[in-house]
Amino acid sequence: MKLRLSLLVVVSLLAVSATALAATANDEVARLHALFDRAWETQLRENPLFATSVGRHEYDDRLPSVTMADLDRRHAHTKAALAELANIDRTKLPPTEIVNYDIFKQRLEDSSASFDLGDYQVPFNADSGFHSGFSRLPKDVPLATVKDYENYISRLKAWPRYVREETALMRIGIKRGMTIPRATLEGYDSTITAHIVDDPAKSVFWAPFAKFPSSVPESERARLQTEGRAAVMDGAVVGYREFLDFFRNEYLPNARTTLGASELPNGRAYYALKIREFTTLNLTPEEIHKIGLSEVERISGEMNAVMKEAGFNGDFAAFLVFLRTDPRFYAKTPEELLSRASRIAKRIDGKLPSLFKTLPRLPYTVEAVPADIAPKYTSGRYVGPAQGSTQPGIYWVNTYMLESRPLYNLEALTLHEAVPGHHLQISLARELGDLPNFRRFSYISAFGEGWGLYCEWLGIEAGIYQDPYSNFGRLTYEMWRACRLVVDTGIHSMGWTRKQAIDYLATRTALPLHEVETEVDRYISWPGQALAYKLGELKIKELRKRAEGALGTKFDVREFHDVVLGSGAVPLSVLESNVDRWIDEQRKTR
Repeated sequence: MKLRLSLLVVVSLLAVSATALAATANDEVARLHALFDRAWETQLRENPLFATSVGRHEYDDRLPSVTMADLDRRHAHTKAALAELANIDRTKLPPTEIVNYDIFKQRLEDSSASFDLGDYQVPFNADSGFHSGFSRLPKDVPLATVKDYENYISRLKAWPRYVREETALMRIGIKRGMTIPRATLEGYDSTITAHIVDDPAKSVFWAPFAKFPSSVPESERARLQTEGRAAVMDGAVVGYREFLDFFRNEYLPNARTTLGASELPNGRAYYALKIREFTTLNLTPEEIHKIGLSEVERISGEMNAVMKEAGFNGDFAAFLVFLRTDPRFYAKTPEELLSRASRIAKRIDGKLPSLFKTLPRLPYTVEAVPADIAPKYTSGRYVGPAQGSTQPGIYWVNTYMLESRPLYNLEALTLHEAVPGHHLQISLARELGDLPNFRRFSYISAFGEGWGLYCEWLGIEAGIYQDPYSNFGRLTYEMWRACRLVVDTGIHSMGWTRKQAIDYLATRTALPLHEVETEVDRYISWPGQALAYKLGELKIKELRKRAEGALGTKFDVREFHDVVLGSGAVPLSVLESNVDRWIDEQRKTR
């Protein structure tokens, strides 16, 4: 009897202990998510444009404020959030919450380090910037009611103030030597002059006033047009004119003549931060450079084999000249290029059920890259819609200089930017309602760009590449991303020149020379971003090979893809843990 009572006491104590532990864990989870929620609301309040993009419309009448006082206040919030996070006992969190904790912590630490290094002093690069992003405002905001139009007008009127605040930050950068290299800015003022018009009807910002939706009463339209005309001319145009004056007379003459991030103030630390931020890996520039050289050598062998398959009589350099100059590889009109891209996209759509169990609800369309940014822009890109809007995802195809947009690259470009690349990945992430908001709407480059490059390779399995030339186009794109590892680290840590980078890329890929130059300028002005693609792809392919080896005939590629995309954008270490856990579960089940 005593033994039975003792056992009952022990069991009771264990039950009480387990209940207490569960309660403690619940408390820690509740504290963690309360912190997530407060940080999210702060982010929306401080960045009204971001708030609109995620479907929150309390701040649709305003633009961000980016004075130094604002930035100092936000930096203080970041440090306070880090201190609060440190007081949450990570060891008491369940595995899924540990992942949330770690990702959130890394975001805060990167944000804090970015501020300390002065990243805010460079709000644009050769690829994109605050001013080119603003030009998409008419397509990114709701415009269904009178209030929506009033909010839109309010934002146009606020544009000059926002421009002045950004230029004030850039003046700080000029004094510190924290600028975009001058070598990448030739012709860049076209992204500004496109919005300086003498007639509001010529402005991209006028489009909403040229045609109103039926939900806006006729009685309000004349007033809104009058206010809109003033907002376009006195808001948007004035802001761009002031920015052009600053760019031409202050920024360009004082932009640094060096190239590498290592030449910036605290440049080595800055580049190390960018490597970690864009790759989620703790690799040195030297390690990445070595990986790049190895991949370049491997892909070069495959390219030579495909060249022979195409029956070309000549060496590799002659084959590149042939691909860059033969008219058969180039569209004659922008409409032809868009039509080809659309047809390829539709053909890929038909392959998706064989590769994926879960597909997003959001559709996508194909459009030309806007004319104001096309000359310095990449060959294509995916642009997601604001959450909750009536807009589709958009696969942008650059129709500027058709002689630099080869058709043999189009399959790989479509697989990467549309489906099953960025459209599929980003749209699915936004449908993951069980994730904290900061993860649902975040973009981790190593994951997203790695996935896009993996999808180019997946096109082989799907039968998308129908001749040696399109397969060579795929290899050109893979070589392009491998060369990025060499070129980016070469420029930003090893003293490479712009010409050296251009020559390296031009002699190893079939990219048109115009695109080679715009891409190199992008790498120079955007340190580290180019590293994400190949390093992310290598990890995804490594994990797939591991799963195939472990599961053999039981491997299901559709389930594997669901696992890869099923947690949204994650650091590569988290992706590896997710796949390893799935492999273990499949082994036990099967």
